Amino acid sequence: MRRIIYLSAIIFVLTTSVSCEREYLPKPLGYNRLVLPAPAYHALPDTLPYTFEYSKHARLLADTSWIREKFWVEIYYPELKANIHVTYKKIMNNEQLLKEFLNDAYVLTSKHQIKAYAIDEVITHNPKGHTAVVVELDGEVPSQMQFTITDSTKNFLRGALYFNTKVQNDSLKPAIEYMKKDIMHLINTFDWK
Repeated sequence: MRRIIYLSAIIFVLTTSVSCEREYLPKPLGYNRLVLPAPAYHALPDTLPYTFEYSKHARLLADTSWIREKFWVEIYYPELKANIHVTYKKIMNNEQLLKEFLNDAYVLTSKHQIKAYAIDEVITHNPKGHTAVVVELDGEVPSQMQFTITDSTKNFLRGALYFNTKVQNDSLKPAIEYMKKDIMHLINTFDWK
């Protein structure tokens, strides 16, 4: 009888201590819910030596970097915390300057090779006949898309997409795809003045 009482007491103590413990499982990481606006565009102001259509959901700002030059702009998307940095240079029929600008663009893109899974480069022409080099970068890179447009004799323009957020790129995928479409619209409506 004592054995049964001891055995019952041990079972009671064990089941009570085990049942009071709860297993806590960590919640999975949440993803930001992005509400992407319908595409709508308007033209740049006439004060720039180039023109293109950019999103009505974005703000056109003057470049604020310490190396800024005249006609450099930022296209800021406040809802997405995204920027397209646009830089402009005159070539002035100088083939050496064109090579230098193209090399600088290549070097700036290649700095992302450390974190990029893939870098896809496409050379295309927009409807106005301007040559554009479009580079898409996959992976945890700071810039997911970069591009250059030139007429090879007088003008050179470079653009780069950046998100000002710590959210990883796989979570930003819908916003990145949205921005890539906006950049392609920018390229396809681009023209020199």
